[in-house]
Amino acid sequence: MSRLGDFGARLYRGEVGFDFVGKRKIWYAFSILITILAFAGLGVRGLHMGVEFEGGAVFTTEATDVSVERMRDVAEEASGSLPLVQTLGDDGAMRIQVSGLDTEASNVTRAALAEELGVPTEQLNAELIGPSWGSQIANRAWQGLVIFLVLVVVYLAIAFEWRMALAALIALIHDLTITVGVYALVGFEVTPGTVIGLLTILGYSLYDTVVVFDGLKESTKNFTKQSRFTYAELANRSLNGTLVRSINTSVVALLPVAGLLFIGGGVLGGGMLNDIALSLFVGLTAGAYSSIVIATPLVADFKSREPAVRAQDRKVLAKRAKRAEDGIEDEEEDEHGDRDGAAFADDGDDGDDDGPHDTREGAGSGPAPVAAGASGPRRQPVSRTRGKGRPSGKRR
Repeated sequence: MSRLGDFGARLYRGEVGFDFVGKRKIWYAFSILITILAFAGLGVRGLHMGVEFEGGAVFTTEATDVSVERMRDVAEEASGSLPLVQTLGDDGAMRIQVSGLDTEASNVTRAALAEELGVPTEQLNAELIGPSWGSQIANRAWQGLVIFLVLVVVYLAIAFEWRMALAALIALIHDLTITVGVYALVGFEVTPGTVIGLLTILGYSLYDTVVVFDGLKESTKNFTKQSRFTYAELANRSLNGTLVRSINTSVVALLPVAGLLFIGGGVLGGGMLNDIALSLFVGLTAGAYSSIVIATPLVADFKSREPAVRAQDRKVLAKRAKRAEDGIEDEEEDEHGDRDGAAFADDGDDGDDDGPHDTREGAGSGPAPVAAGASGPRRQPVSRTRGKGRPSGKRR
């Protein structure tokens, strides 16, 4: 078995682990800092909306020797707006996009560009998008996003509970905020491809969160029937059990997206590929982060406010303190219990070992159980049986 596989198995069995839930305030503070930076980027630079949302004109040239900077200056002088100029391939063709132009301003800009290129105006391909159509597209995008979030909350509330639904919604908004903030800071154009990328990452983030929540639900279904772990501790054990799977899934998903962004967009000049790839890359990273250190810790916080959970946590901590006072170490899970904490046998209300705990049968399987009423809080070793069950030694 590989080192990563062995480490994942040890995480699943609870032999090692990271205290994500216990250190949740650190993660909350880090997420708040990232969110503040994202809002700062939105406030200072804002989003560069494409012509599909604001309306405008798109001019496509043939192969030319005119520089990108010169075409940008000509388009800005003629239109009065800051244009977006992109090269198309290696032959020098360009795509010049100017937002907020009406028909008259578009004709003026087209004539100025054609004059600079030295070609007739009719040979310069122009596409005009009206502002009303762009506004409709923007409204439809917002409507789709709101409907998606509502359906997510309803599904999670039915499949799990409202606390998990609320935690998942906060994690999704967290992912959206970070992605949009990065778009504002980088200055990438927001296009319909960006909206597609955002919806894709929301689906992926939701999938990862549901996987984590499913393990959490299974681990805590018998929470009140055990007295060894608090709810937060069981949530952390469950999270560690799915940690390697979440990391592997995220890495496998990020590798092709990184190739699309850095090779397809950066090296090959993919144009719209950049819009989709950037939203996917940032969103997938934020989604993996939020499902681990935001969603589950939030559920633990919400559940810890329930009276029943608080009472059970106090019982667990009181019993743990009494065991520590008596010098008794916590026993390992019963062999019939679930390794991830889903099922535990209740080991009494007073914490004393005053009855048989080991129900295993058969000679040679380990120390024999201590009879009820034996003195001392610890089990005393007993010799193995021989023959027809007569002990070969005496208890002391």
